[in-house]
Amino acid sequence: MNRRRFLQAAAAVGLSPLARGVSPRPPGALAAASGEAGGSAIGKTGSDVGSLFPFIQSQAVQGEFPLSFLNDRFRSVSRWKKTARGKLLDLLHYAPPPCEPEAETIERVDCGEYIREKVYFNTAPGVRVPAFVLVPKRATQPAPAIVALHDHGAFYLWGKEKIVEIPGENPSLPQFREQYYGGRATANELVRQGYVVIAIDMFYWGERRMLLDDDPADWRERPENLARERIQAFNARASQNEALVGRTIYSAGFTWPGVMFWDDVRTVDYLVTRPDVDPRRIGCVGLSVGGLRSCHLAALDERIRAAVVVGWMASFPAQLRKHIRNTIGHTKVVPGLYQHLDYPDVASMAMPTPMLVINGSRDGLFDLEGVKASFRKLNACYAKAGVGEHCVTRLFDTPHEFNLEMQDEAWVWLKRFV
Repeated sequence: MNRRRFLQAAAAVGLSPLARGVSPRPPGALAAASGEAGGSAIGKTGSDVGSLFPFIQSQAVQGEFPLSFLNDRFRSVSRWKKTARGKLLDLLHYAPPPCEPEAETIERVDCGEYIREKVYFNTAPGVRVPAFVLVPKRATQPAPAIVALHDHGAFYLWGKEKIVEIPGENPSLPQFREQYYGGRATANELVRQGYVVIAIDMFYWGERRMLLDDDPADWRERPENLARERIQAFNARASQNEALVGRTIYSAGFTWPGVMFWDDVRTVDYLVTRPDVDPRRIGCVGLSVGGLRSCHLAALDERIRAAVVVGWMASFPAQLRKHIRNTIGHTKVVPGLYQHLDYPDVASMAMPTPMLVINGSRDGLFDLEGVKASFRKLNACYAKAGVGEHCVTRLFDTPHEFNLEMQDEAWVWLKRFV
């Protein structure tokens, strides 16, 4: 088979870069990267994947992403969103049949200024998700609502409890908040401001954590006095097995982000059934993977009136060299997406929804220049759509956290738009 016939055959089955709408690589790039043309003399790459990096980088999109709103061929925001959102949804490979939430409130606790409810509801047939719902006592109902999205933090034993403070909780939880949230439980802070607040356990966290057949009782029951060493041991095992769970999910034909984003959208579906919630005034906020979730919830659900994305905005080409190891796990990989859209392109699907994006300049999870590039691109997308004032990007001189100063700015943003 000659080269022309090979390319024709490859295009027929979707293997050709041109067939995928991706710019072709420079001649000889693949041979050099694979060592066929002096690959052993590549030299230092500064990458966690060493000599393989040139080949990997050669496969990434060169120049503007094909489905970015900044491409000249896109004029109408609504038409572009239909195309870009459709691509994202296709690649998530997770779209369960519709189902009723069938919500059940199993506990109501009077916490003084607010009521804390423990609720279970369906996000898919057979998928029952646990949540805390905090309801302010003095707010005029129906009240505005916030979807509070917990982080990753390599802390799996609890999920929603990381941002919802409960009397008698394990000491590891306030310690965790001290490190990442300025010592504050953000959901509790928001309900005191008059919002109905909901926080669910993300898949693989909290009540949805992975338990093995022979796990001991303390990991199953999570007693309040569970020793720090036992918590660390569970979290270490969960971290080690995250890749295995991700590979198992992909082998089954769907994606981890698909589950996350679907659960978050279905959380809004549940919220709007509550008589104490104003369906026209719903916002979302999250740190780290919670920021990723907040971004995608605003991008996928137009019922979100404002979003705050903390500690998760970057340009993926800049991440490739050496920021994948501790940043891009299976919880965040949408296979094939970054042949079409960069992360700020995905975020811009939220337009015209107001979005506040906050990152720390000393956050080692992200390439700083990539963060700045993502800020510029996101602002450019909003500006092209004629709603530049609805996007604010802020860089704080901090590590990976959602500290009190950041929170103060976030609460002002939510109050302005929700």
